[in-house]
Amino acid sequence: MSDHTYVVGVDGTPGALRAVRWAAAMAGQRERGLRLVHVVDDVTLRYPRPMPMREDPGAVLRARGHRLLRQARDAAAEFAPQLSVSLTLVTATVVSGLLSACREADLLVLGTGELRPLGRVLLGSTSIAVAVHAACPVALVRTHLAEDFPPSDGPVAVAVDDSPSSDEAVAIAFDEASWRATGLVAVHSRSRFGAEGGEDAIERRLAGWREKYPDVPVDLVVDGRSPAELVLDRADRAQLVVVGSRGRGEFTGMLLGSTSQTVMSYALCPVIVAKGRENG
Repeated sequence: MSDHTYVVGVDGTPGALRAVRWAAAMAGQRERGLRLVHVVDDVTLRYPRPMPMREDPGAVLRARGHRLLRQARDAAAEFAPQLSVSLTLVTATVVSGLLSACREADLLVLGTGELRPLGRVLLGSTSIAVAVHAACPVALVRTHLAEDFPPSDGPVAVAVDDSPSSDEAVAIAFDEASWRATGLVAVHSRSRFGAEGGEDAIERRLAGWREKYPDVPVDLVVDGRSPAELVLDRADRAQLVVVGSRGRGEFTGMLLGSTSQTVMSYALCPVIVAKGRENG
């Protein structure tokens, strides 16, 4: 059961502070709580020290963590002064600490690395592992986002197929578009429903959501290109992209679908990875 809180991972990097500001703006608008979490990596504490230290390493790392959390709280207050913000410091592996912290959250928000050559964002193992195993949707916010938070123009883009995680992605995308007072671009690879009737099948899939969100204009794009190509083609003009964690046709044992991984790596705007009934 959700506690209607947005959880943000805080590690002192520019990407994490961007994530805090992005989440604070959303939480303030929607009257959600914001929980800032810093994980003291217990793997680091278990390494043998080459020489005795005057201070307990754990105490040093915990003090640093508390300082980073206070800085993040101040950053959140710049965007939502009335926001309810809680600070949490845990000692665990980074992945397990974040997964535990977001177990009952509405959304987990993480900052991602800088752009690499050819426009690829360096995704660490933590981001990928958390996106796979989190019980709630996971938002990845780019370090290089423009200073005008939150982004206010452009539609929300979503990849649509007939998988459970795509159903959840569509639900999130419509809700986000409604909150942001913008349109929705739904993209679908024609091959996923066969050469005939792909657009009709997607229209039927979206019909109920159109009725629930009459304020959200929908632009449906059905094309023969891969889902990742279709999403990324729209991502440059979108303020948010939503993808399922594993699409139709992906192997059940795959950690994360190929479309999700590609979009997470190359989309310039924030990306939300939705979780289907088979996930979590």
